[in-house]
Amino acid sequence: MPLNERDRIEILMMIGVGDRMRTQQEVCRLFHEMHPDREPVSQSTVSRIERKYRELGHVRDAPRQGRPKINENVQQDVILSALENPHCTVRQVSRDLNIGKSSVSNIFKKVKYHPYRVRLIHELAEDDFDRRTEFCEYMMDHNNQNNGFIANILFSDEATFFGTGMLIGKTPATGLRKIHTGCKNAIRNIHKRSMCGLVL
Repeated sequence: MPLNERDRIEILMMIGVGDRMRTQQEVCRLFHEMHPDREPVSQSTVSRIERKYRELGHVRDAPRQGRPKINENVQQDVILSALENPHCTVRQVSRDLNIGKSSVSNIFKKVKYHPYRVRLIHELAEDDFDRRTEFCEYMMDHNNQNNGFIANILFSDEATFFGTGMLIGKTPATGLRKIHTGCKNAIRNIHKRSMCGLVL
C-alpha cells in the first residue's frame, strides 16, 4: 500500500532529531508495531522520505503531469447545458463554457449522454406488408405478360405537392426547383411529399 503524506510525517517523527534519532531499521520495526495490519515499510523507503525532507523541506507528493481534472462544478454546468437545451452540440457547450470539446465529450460519455440526430422515417401501417406483396405480385404478373413493362415506367425524384397548385421537385444538380401546375380547385395549405411512377 503506498504511503500518504500523513504516513510520511509519522515516519519523520519516528526518525527523531538530534541525539534521539533512530536508525532506519528501528523506524521500520516501530512503524510495523504501530500498524500491524499494514504492509511493513522498507529501509529504502525510510531513507527516501528522510532525504526528500532534507532536500525539499516537505514530504508532499509532487504535482502530477498532464491536464488537470475537471472539477464537479464544471461537470454540472455541462450536464445542465444539455438538460436545458437538448439540441445543443458539443461545440456549442464547449464554446459557451470555455472548455475543450474533448472534455465535454468525456463528461457526456461519463453520464451516458449520447449525441444523436433525429431521423424521420416512414411509419409502417398494419396493412403495408399486404400492399407491398400485392404490388410485387402485380409488377411480376405484368412483367411476365409484357417483357418490356418495367422499362416503360418513368420514375420521378422525391417531390412535394402543395394544395396551392405548386409542385416543388428536388434535383441533385440545381437543388430546389419550382414547377407550376394547373391545379386550380385544390385546397390550400395542404402538401404531400411522395415519389411518382408513370407508365408510358
